[in-house]
Amino acid sequence: MPEAQSPTRKRIVDAATRLFYAEGIGRVSVDAVAEEAGLTKRTLYYHFKSKDDLIAAYLDGRDQPNLKRMAGWFDAAEGGADRKAEAIFINLARAARHSKWKGCGFLRTAAELASMPGHPAIKVGSRHKSNFETWLAGALSSQGVEEPQALAREIVLLIDGCFSIMLIHRNPDYFEAAGRAAATLVRARTSSGKA
Repeated sequence: MPEAQSPTRKRIVDAATRLFYAEGIGRVSVDAVAEEAGLTKRTLYYHFKSKDDLIAAYLDGRDQPNLKRMAGWFDAAEGGADRKAEAIFINLARAARHSKWKGCGFLRTAAELASMPGHPAIKVGSRHKSNFETWLAGALSSQGVEEPQALAREIVLLIDGCFSIMLIHRNPDYFEAAGRAAATLVRARTSSGKA
């Protein structure tokens, strides 16, 4: 079985995910992750050569589930592309109302690592944000929206702006307001003006 799929490695990443998302990467020690996983620190270091690699694995493990969740919201929404784009924001607002919601793990980690642009977790975060933007451009294109790449970038800016302002205000209404703005942007790029 490849190391990336070993049960022990998964157990470590799951433990790191719970702790890093709840408390931030700087506040959580390798000892705490090992304890949460029910393993020794030596076992953890057998699977990860450093805390930096563990942080990158934490974010890498969030990439596809987060993308699938947002794609699911988009696909499940009734109506045109404007309503589908807005649905992402409506669902983010709903998620943000949960007491355990802490925002975007990718952006929170990037903020903690702002002085370390070459950190492996920054690269994982960059890839995740690019993957989401690429997916969104394709989804908008399939809905017949004009200039889907430019529009996807504008919507990403709205989403990440909301994640950032939520760290300060903790008010999910920002997601709903940004969703209305995204719907307006989508309608402006449809032939008829209506998505």
